[in-house]
Amino acid sequence: VRMMANLSAIVEFLPEDLRAFLAANEQIKIDLEERPSGGVVEAVADSLADLGICSGEADTRGLQATHYRHDTLVVVMREDHPLAGRERVAFAETLDSDHVGLHSASSINARTHMAARHAGKPLRLRIHVPGFDAVCRMVQADMGVGVLPANVYQIMGRPLGLVAVKLEDDWAERNLVIVVRDAGALSPVGKLLFDHLRAVENAVPARL
Repeated sequence: VRMMANLSAIVEFLPEDLRAFLAANEQIKIDLEERPSGGVVEAVADSLADLGICSGEADTRGLQATHYRHDTLVVVMREDHPLAGRERVAFAETLDSDHVGLHSASSINARTHMAARHAGKPLRLRIHVPGFDAVCRMVQADMGVGVLPANVYQIMGRPLGLVAVKLEDDWAERNLVIVVRDAGALSPVGKLLFDHLRAVENAVPARL
């Protein structure tokens, strides 16, 4: 089965979800590739992948989209940051700090820039990095704060001694969707994987 997924899905959910699927279907092989959400949609539309997982905000270009998972964004910072003692924070309150941003094609990058524009403040982006692990390391090195999914913080940020504060903005609540050209036209093994991924919501709850 050829599959494309964005970084959030690959880091947060797919390791456990695919482990369970392959344990029950040992004869099936999955070719998984990471792309930004727009690239996932493009690959599925162009028949380069059988199915994909992307942000629910992505333009799915007429593809069939089915809910996959829900996640929540948090602000990650060093424990000595002035906001580190807060339980919740509005994104606008972080704009007085430098930011470590994900690559420009990521949906998180787009959301943070849009939120900064709505707040009427510049986003003090100190550095762009390619992945969540790099965001955490740069934050650890006191380069700024970063915005990550809560589950990613648990996996990558907490072990580095970082602190996460929940974002109270509506856009911090996100949905990931499965996209296919035509669910009815999937191969038998593709349909098995599609049905499995549709049924796994809440199997790995957020732990923040």
